Amino acid sequence: MLNELQSDLGAFRHYLRAERGMADNTVQAYGRDLERFARWCALVRYDGYTSPTLKDLARYLAFLHDEQLAVPSIARHLVSLKMFYRFLKLEEKADASAVDLLASPKLWERIPSVLPPNAVDELLKAPQPGDRFFLRDRAILETLYATGCRASEVVGLKVQDVYLDAAFLKCFGKGSKQRVVPLGRPAIAALRAYLADGRAAKPADGPESVFVSKSGRPLDRIFLWGLVKKYCQRAGLPATTSPHTLRHSFATHVLAGGADLRSVQEMLGHASISTTQHYTHVDRDRLKAIHKQFHPRGKPADGAA
Repeated sequence: MLNELQSDLGAFRHYLRAERGMADNTVQAYGRDLERFARWCALVRYDGYTSPTLKDLARYLAFLHDEQLAVPSIARHLVSLKMFYRFLKLEEKADASAVDLLASPKLWERIPSVLPPNAVDELLKAPQPGDRFFLRDRAILETLYATGCRASEVVGLKVQDVYLDAAFLKCFGKGSKQRVVPLGRPAIAALRAYLADGRAAKPADGPESVFVSKSGRPLDRIFLWGLVKKYCQRAGLPATTSPHTLRHSFATHVLAGGADLRSVQEMLGHASISTTQHYTHVDRDRLKAIHKQFHPRGKPADGAA
């Protein structure tokens, strides 16, 4: 059976290159993830890979934890496996239920440092109209989850980099690399309300920061972490939840929905699968379409380009 698995993995790689037209770096990345799955199958003498159960997949997920992989890497391994099972389904070698199981919230919720979508909803609803900075705080939380941006990127946003009518924003990540990130309808609505009615005037000349204090001064990362902790406590979420948890959750939820790895890495501002990417000239229309399709809150506002 393990020889058959290796044969199927080889056929899958050929399928990605020949029929999906994927680049060698992408094919190799999927291949590395799936070789780890093959090693696990051999290690535990698992020969039922064509009809896995949720329990089987949870055992594999526990193995990935034991390998001490980072959360995004664990999510990527599950996405690679989902792609493989989609291929096996096309070849009539595996039941459609395997693909469904790999999209199951029960499986994805086992990944540490990731909030399930219903928990994210509770966090985003935590700021209340009676709060002093309700519009600002709601907009911050919506922006964190809608974009997957780092805390430093969110506090560094400038008004001129936010394009609400076109449903995207520009941010600067590590190494001052600029990238374009789509926005969905809830984030656009929250940002529009905040910028119209909830934002203090800037204290001095210069680029206007989006998120500011009551005196109009830019917020910093430490303040943002405290703000997330405050609303997590109100929503009854784990005390370990942080801005980075929302970034992990963004990536996990979009990947679980079926988005491809390359596009998610571009939205996150990571290096590409094998080579460093430059994000200044990202195809924003393509990323917006992917974001709209796969992000739980990705539908843009009516009339957004």
